[in-house]
Amino acid sequence: MSQNQSISTQIQLVHRPTGWPEETDFRTVSVELPDLAEGQVRVRNEFISVDPYMRGRMVDEKSYVEPFALGETMDGGAVGRVIASRSADLSEGTLVSHQQGWRDLAQGDAADFRAVPEPGGLPSSAYLSVLGMTGLTAYTGLTRAASFREGDTVFVSGAAGAVGSMVGQIARQLGAERVIGSAGSPEKVRLLTEKYGFDAAFDYKQAPVREQLPEHAPDGIDVYFDNVGGDHLEAALDVLNRGGRVAACGAISQYNETERQPGPDNMVNLIKNSLTLHGFTVGDYLDCAEEFNRRMSGWLAEGKIVWDETVVDGLDHAVEAFLSMMRGANTGKMVVRI
Repeated sequence: MSQNQSISTQIQLVHRPTGWPEETDFRTVSVELPDLAEGQVRVRNEFISVDPYMRGRMVDEKSYVEPFALGETMDGGAVGRVIASRSADLSEGTLVSHQQGWRDLAQGDAADFRAVPEPGGLPSSAYLSVLGMTGLTAYTGLTRAASFREGDTVFVSGAAGAVGSMVGQIARQLGAERVIGSAGSPEKVRLLTEKYGFDAAFDYKQAPVREQLPEHAPDGIDVYFDNVGGDHLEAALDVLNRGGRVAACGAISQYNETERQPGPDNMVNLIKNSLTLHGFTVGDYLDCAEEFNRRMSGWLAEGKIVWDETVVDGLDHAVEAFLSMMRGANTGKMVVRI
């Protein structure tokens, strides 16, 4: 963290990765921030978020969000505190969430920063996970994209990750009959059943998902929340009950592939079983934020939701944190503490 109140340390993308990103695809720069204009604030970030979707933004392709520009500072979720203000709306000391991540000091119009309540016993990073876009993604993907109904059997891939661990717990709170998860290690599998309340879980590295999932879903599944794609989606299509729904949230298994991967060989099941495959991003459901905040705050206050985060210290380790997250090294949300 730069000690100077006007020098911002920032991370930029300088090469578009082919396959797995490398440290040399990024650079760190120091930027002299201009004096605040009327209506602007300066924020010292406390935590920044690193997320799977950022890998897609490193490619110059049309998507639901603009790609990162080469030679310019990347952005992403962040939470911090106002240290200087020329805005009547945000006074110094206010905790804010915003999208100027990948830097220690952020500056801009007050309208670009959202004041959030002090999180009451939780670290401010909660606004990047359980109380932020991660939690909202899980909630809206389940309740809106997947049209969850009480009594459903739910399968979640990448279930020990930031979104997946929330999906399973929210499904439980909303009355799921059975919740099944996949994860990438025996330790994470135990976490799913012993801490997050999943009824069953399996390690997808131990045997083909297509073999393991039916063993844990003898009566089929009604909802599949997909964070992985590939073999997990194929396996889910095998066991989805008639009228089953898929919320396609991510496909992390394919983000770093250099060649096109074959699709599931059983897509005909969509027709045979009247299935629904619904791709979504959290931006589709921002109107649900108030409902989500009310329900999640209540569940947290009652101790009905637990959450984990993997914290990496120092902006100089942000790229390392991102790459580790892409390889599944995190439990819960991966954040960088500035």
